[in-house]
Amino acid sequence: MKIPTDLRAEIRWLSSGFLLMLYSGFGQTYYIAVFAGQLKSELTLTDGEFGGLYTIGTLASAALLTWAGRLADTISIRWLGAGVIAGLAVTSAAMALATTPLMLAAVLFGLRFFGQGMCTHTAMTAMGRWFNRKRGRAVSIAGLGLPASEAVLPALAVAASALVGWRQTWLASSALLLVAALPAFVVLLEHERHPTRGPMAAAASDPASARHHWTRSEVLRDARFYGLLPGLLAPPFIVTAIFFNQVTLVDLKQWDLAWFAATFPLLAGVHVIAALAAGWLVDRFGARRLLPVYLLPLGLASLLLAAAASPYLLPVAMVLIGFTLGGAAATSGALWAELYGTEHLGAIRSVTTAIVVLSTAVAPGLVGVLLDRGVELDLQLGAMAAYCLAAAIWLMCLAPQLDRLASADRPR
Repeated sequence: MKIPTDLRAEIRWLSSGFLLMLYSGFGQTYYIAVFAGQLKSELTLTDGEFGGLYTIGTLASAALLTWAGRLADTISIRWLGAGVIAGLAVTSAAMALATTPLMLAAVLFGLRFFGQGMCTHTAMTAMGRWFNRKRGRAVSIAGLGLPASEAVLPALAVAASALVGWRQTWLASSALLLVAALPAFVVLLEHERHPTRGPMAAAASDPASARHHWTRSEVLRDARFYGLLPGLLAPPFIVTAIFFNQVTLVDLKQWDLAWFAATFPLLAGVHVIAALAAGWLVDRFGARRLLPVYLLPLGLASLLLAAAASPYLLPVAMVLIGFTLGGAAATSGALWAELYGTEHLGAIRSVTTAIVVLSTAVAPGLVGVLLDRGVELDLQLGAMAAYCLAAAIWLMCLAPQLDRLASADRPR
């Protein structure tokens, strides 16, 4: 990947964000779900019971994240990120020892909190605060760690589980985090970036330096914040529902799980292209103007998966999901700094990240319960497609309010 000329001096800070996003994969649904079959079999769990445990663990992680996320405003990103990686390594090792539903719930909590929650929160808070005029591209470049993870980890998990067993695969995951990820991250941030120094620092004449920086309490009193949520929560909810139920989906369609895992590199490649394009568009037009656009491919993918019979339509659906994930990564990573400023970005993002995690907690439990009650997955996917269209229309209607918010100095 070619780094833009005006960002090459920032490579070590961009790389630190990339690493956090990359290794967040061990706590993401697309990795954990690969082991769903073994976990349900060994712990004697139904789809609904496993989904319920996943929901409980993720809900607990979202609750803790609203407090822990504020640490990004007070603790060095270097040491906060190191602690998060270490926590993810410990819980990955603990997954190899899970033998009861209670133990599994506790491990899922740790994986979701440290992986999906704090890794991504720390990375995106750092990018949003460290960069200003090039924020969209910085967010999209650091965010490429996520599609890299999507491309590599599911296929490796399937292969490693077949070779050495699923418990040993989790032990290897823990060792990788401790031996490779943790030292690399600490070295990269030996000199942490400061937003008032360096070639990409905001100049004193930058209009953003004079704007009002909203506090978390001010944001939570702003109705426009809540108006954004129906659209912003659609991708994490729907993508989690699809990835978490990949075993159920391939069984329903009579496809091969290895085929599903093999399409992740394709999804990741499109994710990369879409994220880089969206990052450039964010810097040029603003994150808020891209909001309605990236939901449409996800709606089409949901509809395609609902109706598809041939396994050769799965790559098409994954391409569409990749477009949405790339657009969502660049857009949501820059949106909150664009609308509310950067001084309290960690506290604000702790709420937004917790809400995103909450949506990913609800998805497995809700879909699992509906499956247990006889609501076919195809029907649920069709409903998700309809929701994407409705949410895109809503965000288009909200656009004038967001323009006023981005240009306002003070909360109203």
